[in-house]
Amino acid sequence: MEFNHVSVLLRESVDALNVKAGLYVDGTMGGGGHSREILARDPEARLIGIDRDAEAIASARKRLEEFADRVETVNDNFSNIRGILSERGISEIDGAVLDLGVSSYQLDNAGRGFSYMHDAPLDMRMNRADSLTAAQVINSYAGDELARVFYEYGEERWSRRIAGFIVRQREKKPIETTAELVDVIKAAIPAGARQDGGHPAKRVFQAVRIEVNGELKILEQALRDFAAALKRGGRLAVITFHSLEDRIVKRTFADLSSGCICPKDFPVCVCGRKPEAKLINRKPILPGRAETESNPRSKSAKLRIIEKM
Repeated sequence: MEFNHVSVLLRESVDALNVKAGLYVDGTMGGGGHSREILARDPEARLIGIDRDAEAIASARKRLEEFADRVETVNDNFSNIRGILSERGISEIDGAVLDLGVSSYQLDNAGRGFSYMHDAPLDMRMNRADSLTAAQVINSYAGDELARVFYEYGEERWSRRIAGFIVRQREKKPIETTAELVDVIKAAIPAGARQDGGHPAKRVFQAVRIEVNGELKILEQALRDFAAALKRGGRLAVITFHSLEDRIVKRTFADLSSGCICPKDFPVCVCGRKPEAKLINRKPILPGRAETESNPRSKSAKLRIIEKM
């Protein structure tokens, strides 16, 4: 299957970077959509493209062949941005973009096990070299731990009931495919509750994917590391797709842009804390109607931007 991904908020996110001659980082390269747009904006713009999915890297290299002399691809996790830059002797970058969504390729490629719409082995690894798979989470985590993952990462109100059904089912035989997991989830959620909120497996699949890939655990520190790497006036644009990610981005950006943290009743500041960045948009930028109609997966996207001070 050809790697395909429609870049969400493409124009808005690249506009936010004010691309000029300099070095940029696409921390979630995917099919190379944001990378290509950045490189096309200025003939002297250079780019480091990072993705943990080797198939994404291979596809992006083909898509960016005309810019080959200005782009370097790295098969790694964007959370390792400090190490990636240090290995190359780079101390500062002019801007960066992070698109935190799962690519269309990963969702639509049945063999990757991300989708509840296709029957496939339970995998969900963005980097196939990683050891933890969705099957291991589902079949080895204790019931209480499964319930925690479903509730914290999927905001699933039937988390304990679903976990209980999974534990009982796997005592008979391991749950090995996405279809088997969907069947257990459907059996666990009462029929009346299944009529609301889309597919009944949506929240559990999101939760397991986040757990397998450690998505939320790495996010806050990665945002801080990207912000620290920016030159003065450089910008970081981040696109999120669910409330858990957006909450972390919003909170971290607010902290990076805040100054004094002394108690309000102190007559003068004694902490000496200065803001590291400023918020470019206090409210997130959302996709327009034309984009959401042409790409329904963009409906939940939110773009937040900070600028290094």
